[in-house]
Amino acid sequence: MNWSISFEPLFPVLTLALVLVPIALLVLVGLFMRQRGSVLRLAALAALALALLNPVLLEEQRDPLKSVVALVVDKSQSQNIGDRSEVTEQAAAALRARLERFNQFEVRMIEAGQSDAAEERTETRLFEAMEGALHDVPPSRIGGTIMITDGQVHDVPENAAGLTAPLHALITGEEDEKDRRIRFERAPRFAIVGQPMEMTYRVISAPQEKGIVEVEVFVNRELQSIEQAAIGEEMPVSVTIPIAGRNVVELRMPVEEGELTETNNRTVALVDGIRENLRVLLVSGEPHSGERTWRNLLKSDASVDLVHFTILRPPEKQDGTPINELSLIAFPTRELFVEKVEDFDLIIFDRYQHRDVLPLLYYDYISEYVQNGGALLIAAGPEFASEQSIARTPLISVLPAVPTGEVQESGFLPRLSDTGARHPVTRGLDGSDVDPPNWSRWFRLVGIDQPDGHVVMEGPDKSPLLVLSRVGEGRVGMFLSDQGWLWARGFEGGGPYVSLYRRIAHWLMKEPELEEERLTAAGRGMTLEITRQTMADEPEPVTVTMPSGEKRELPLVAGTPGLFDAVMETDEIGLYQVTSGDLTALAHVGPVNAPEFAATVSTEDVLRPVTEGSRGSVRRLTKGVTGLSLPNIVPVRANATVASGRDWIGLRTTNDSILRSVQRVPLFAGFLGLGVLLLAFGAMWYREGR
Repeated sequence: MNWSISFEPLFPVLTLALVLVPIALLVLVGLFMRQRGSVLRLAALAALALALLNPVLLEEQRDPLKSVVALVVDKSQSQNIGDRSEVTEQAAAALRARLERFNQFEVRMIEAGQSDAAEERTETRLFEAMEGALHDVPPSRIGGTIMITDGQVHDVPENAAGLTAPLHALITGEEDEKDRRIRFERAPRFAIVGQPMEMTYRVISAPQEKGIVEVEVFVNRELQSIEQAAIGEEMPVSVTIPIAGRNVVELRMPVEEGELTETNNRTVALVDGIRENLRVLLVSGEPHSGERTWRNLLKSDASVDLVHFTILRPPEKQDGTPINELSLIAFPTRELFVEKVEDFDLIIFDRYQHRDVLPLLYYDYISEYVQNGGALLIAAGPEFASEQSIARTPLISVLPAVPTGEVQESGFLPRLSDTGARHPVTRGLDGSDVDPPNWSRWFRLVGIDQPDGHVVMEGPDKSPLLVLSRVGEGRVGMFLSDQGWLWARGFEGGGPYVSLYRRIAHWLMKEPELEEERLTAAGRGMTLEITRQTMADEPEPVTVTMPSGEKRELPLVAGTPGLFDAVMETDEIGLYQVTSGDLTALAHVGPVNAPEFAATVSTEDVLRPVTEGSRGSVRRLTKGVTGLSLPNIVPVRANATVASGRDWIGLRTTNDSILRSVQRVPLFAGFLGLGVLLLAFGAMWYREGR
């Protein structure tokens, strides 16, 4: 209940002034002249003025409001270290119970760090959570904030200017914790395959220490080198990216005894490998329509450096023309096929037949090139079935099949074999999803016997048309028709010759995306997506090793032919290892090298400046004989200058209230006001009459 006086004038203030001011001046003149009755006239004037101003006595019925207290609980992953999570749960429950005993406080409990969004899980953002909980509360009603955290908070304001109430931080973890971590300082996003890439990293220790530590450098899970790193200094490391596409570079150091966690003892960088220009040697036999198709396709690709070796006049066709009039310079045959054959990424024999232009020894060099990891493509025509076939040279040691001598010269529709429907080179070719295929006919097919490898395309009566084979460390492809140019010319609607030729070339050059057996994994948000590419009908389940070391087995679900998928929702941020048989894939879920794992040692220093600036406190939670030691809670006035002590924390109470009702009592209304006015004027008359 509150009492107050309010004035509700009976007339406008200007009107009252016009009436009362002249009278007041006369009264004041009388007082100055010491006229008899001037004091009584002043009293009568005052009574009249009060009556006209109409004073009203107000009786207000108000309900006091509670101060709002935010209890912010850190649920980030770093709180799972040791017994921090258990201590946090106990402290939060005990504090909430204590706060609810006070009628002055309304408690709002917020758990931060458990969002489904990966970006929000990588940092501990307690102040953002606090602002979200108190955004609808007037500053005068905020009683304060209590944070239960390990102290590693990533959105601490520069000062406490925005805090209108005390902030208290209760720190979990032990005071003498130690931990080492490693991080990349400079890590390029792109690198050229096969060439050294310079990176830098740093080993950081808390508490600070000096010394040397061994760091293992892994690229795609393969150990590449072991470095000696000085703790605290930026160290260089040279890494060679082995494949095109996504590569995972990982630095790993041993776990020291007593460290909090081994999660930050390794760090990763995702590097996209880029091939330099591919070097292709195209060896053409007699000119034909398909030769231009190959040449145009290879020349149109800016990433291909093409060397075209063609036979314009075979040795048996001698017309007496001097050699110096046939060409300006002699073609460097020995340099290409002997000295620099290993420099080529792919060699293509397009309708080439042996005519003693290349010595037999050169075919041996090409065979050795394939065995050592090179790529060879045979685009065969009728010459492949003749007596001068390159299958009758030392090149036969790497060919997946030998010709039978038969050549079919009738129209047919190329088709994918059952194997080809699953093989990444031919899977999903435009026009292959209908029967018959939606592309034009070809009119020539060279017969072979007992092919070794995958027959991915077939001709009439399931005769092999395209064979892909692995030989030693290298690969060989055989195209048993020279009619692909019909697709390029648009005959009967044409066909997907560009995608087919490019896929064949890139498979031969070991493009990872075209491997028959391939396992890939990728993190999208907090979801791990796994893809298994295989020629098998049903692959075995995959095993996922999580950053915490936990292993989980996932079944694969069939998608398109040759592709199987699995999806796993997860709440851990870090590097995942996926295995399926002999295949291994790495994926990083969440942002790489998240701040949440950069520093894990609990600390009071991060929050101390802002808590002290808000008249609050920061202290470490400790376990005593009787349990967890918590500070007492003390309500303090809104204008209190001290809000914490050795064993207590203060929360501000508010003076705000809600108005329920108002009762009005006019002081100069009715008989009371009339009596006062009559008394005042009567006394004035009485005094004048003496």
